[in-house]
Amino acid sequence: MYDVIIAGGGPVGLAFALSLAHDGRKVCVVERSPLSVLASPPFDGREIALTHHASNWLKRFGVWAKIPQKAISPLHMARVETGSIGSPPLLFDTPETGPDALGHLVANHLIRRALYDVASHTAGIDIKAGQGIIHTQHNYRSASVTLEDGTTLDSDLLVAADGRFSRLREMAGIGAIVHDFGRSTLVCRMRHPKNHENVALQWFDEGQTVALLPVAPDDKEGSISSLVLMLPDAEIQRLKNLPDDAFNEEITQRVQSRMGPMTVDSARCTYPLKAVYAHRFHDQRFALIGDAAVGMHPITAHGFNLGLKGQETLAREIAVGPGDAGAKVVLDRFERKHRRATAPLFAATNAIATFYTRDEAPFLKARQMGLGFANRLLPFKKAITNMLMDRS
Repeated sequence: MYDVIIAGGGPVGLAFALSLAHDGRKVCVVERSPLSVLASPPFDGREIALTHHASNWLKRFGVWAKIPQKAISPLHMARVETGSIGSPPLLFDTPETGPDALGHLVANHLIRRALYDVASHTAGIDIKAGQGIIHTQHNYRSASVTLEDGTTLDSDLLVAADGRFSRLREMAGIGAIVHDFGRSTLVCRMRHPKNHENVALQWFDEGQTVALLPVAPDDKEGSISSLVLMLPDAEIQRLKNLPDDAFNEEITQRVQSRMGPMTVDSARCTYPLKAVYAHRFHDQRFALIGDAAVGMHPITAHGFNLGLKGQETLAREIAVGPGDAGAKVVLDRFERKHRRATAPLFAATNAIATFYTRDEAPFLKARQMGLGFANRLLPFKKAITNMLMDRS
């Protein structure tokens, strides 16, 4: 009998297991991927912009030390542009006092590997890899899952951390708002001669949305940036399948040679561009965390930070609750707090993403005027900078 069963061994699921084990809870993580993938996840293209709150959490639980320090890239400035190059950008600088960076960029697969390394050596955490869940049951008395090999596991609480297209959320009959942007995202690493100077670029160009995120240097010539390109589905598939030479040439043109000639330096990964917000975050002895609860648009690269804070909220409510991890009072408090923390941000992010991808002339002009005005509005810039850094 476990206190909590977590479906999903991704970053948020493993982080939640660590939070619970730290409080003396007995936890089981069930993950469909084989153990070899959990222990050494493949590169998936994603670069995570860690806030200071997130990096401090990782340090507190011993995860930060498991990430190769040479692979951590400090973020010194965020630059937002719209329309053609030369339009006034919106700039977010590292404050003169406090930390020496807005945050840190780390590859998602390195975070996953470090979390697994710590979780697999933590007392109170069982990890069952290579097993899918074929049946769930959760009522006012208990929660249980049946695995593909016929094993049944019982707990006080079942938690879905299985992604924005959560199968367990669907099995529980919990619907979700799905905002389909009608586009896909291509992510990969590009090498280029110009130094990125640890500046992250978010560029809402006409017909495309481009991000270039600074990657830590290696021992090879040139700098590396993570390319995040958002285009209609067919265009993304075409780019994914282009020969390297043709791909390099087109990407260099798409970013208007701002970093010099671009050369692909990793696998190209693609993802559908859909944001998800669950109608409810819990049912009887069942809760949603991570992207299963809130799957954000990737323009801020902060989805993991939000998921990390969500699992912290649930772990905290369990810790201060009546001793039963699945008690209704615990889940009700988690629902209220997590909805209050995520609903405004989800709505605002989707609105910005929609507005800044409209290319009609009035929208283009309004976008440029909006960025110019925001760049002069110092209280606004300070508030956004504080949100990006999250030193709480």
